[in-house]
Amino acid sequence: MTSGASRVNRGPAAAASNRRALVAAARRVFADRGYRAPLSSVAREAGVGQGVLYRHFPDRLSLAFAAFDEHWAEYAALSQDPAPDAFERLWALLVRQTIDEAAFVEMVVEARRSIPDYDGSERMRGYLAAPLARAVAQGRVDPLLSVEDVMLAQRMVYGVVATSLHPQEARESVARALATLSRLPPLPA
Repeated sequence: MTSGASRVNRGPAAAASNRRALVAAARRVFADRGYRAPLSSVAREAGVGQGVLYRHFPDRLSLAFAAFDEHWAEYAALSQDPAPDAFERLWALLVRQTIDEAAFVEMVVEARRSIPDYDGSERMRGYLAAPLARAVAQGRVDPLLSVEDVMLAQRMVYGVVATSLHPQEARESVARALATLSRLPPLPA
């Protein structure tokens, strides 16, 4: 005798909806519990078995790539935006997503370590270059600010997030850290 609450195997007809459910569940679980959250939690959140998860995504990294693909699309769109404040909005988005979804940064770090030709950092540099150049040309940001400086600042933001105990603490600490950096004197040579 089977219970009415048991899962029904709908076979190949459910493949596309299962994949969408897994991607949405992964975003929620990774945001809530981090990149190393058990994949069984993702499957459970999506309402599918682990076999279904592994049929679509053979490993954690492939699932994370699918879950965070939207981030890259947002960065690409802002990098092409000719509005004067495009760089500032791109920077704000990068900081906000680092705070709200640190698992994205963890995924990039994992990819850099395990995939020799992973281009995530180069992609981000490319997305930052044109809006930053426009912002510098318009006098909106310090002319000495480079793409590498922005990448370093984002890594610092991630460090604050990774060492915070609660999301609200992370938001407040990131804001304080970024404000503090602008007041610190340069280190002597």
